[in-house]
Amino acid sequence: MDELIEMLRRHEGVRDKVYLCSEGYETIGVGRNISADGLGLSDDEINYLLENDIERVRKELAEEYYWFAGLNDARQDAMVDISFNLGQTRLRGFVNALEGMSREQFDNAADEFMDSKWSEQVGDRAVEVTEMIRTGEYP
Repeated sequence: MDELIEMLRRHEGVRDKVYLCSEGYETIGVGRNISADGLGLSDDEINYLLENDIERVRKELAEEYYWFAGLNDARQDAMVDISFNLGQTRLRGFVNALEGMSREQFDNAADEFMDSKWSEQVGDRAVEVTEMIRTGEYP
């Protein structure tokens, strides 16, 4: 199997970002056609990517915010959801909400997240995750 993998990697090439193959199909990895009429990704592959992304976001939050590790699971998950959606750079812009989180002023933090363009854009998602911040519980 190792020899086959090496040969396919060499023949197909390895790309970590989407590119158009010689036939014009959106492709990624080692020749994986992910275009609308292509193979796409299986549920297992999607979940694998998601789990890796969740771990990456958790690590980023823990490294940047000393208070993150002290949050209960629901509040941590709410912060992961928000960061997953916004990205760390945009999340940093929520200075007052993050200050509220750091002081365990969860009502204030939730209000600050809700008082934003982001909450208007994502609607019910914002309501759900800010309620998790407010209560420390899943809905």
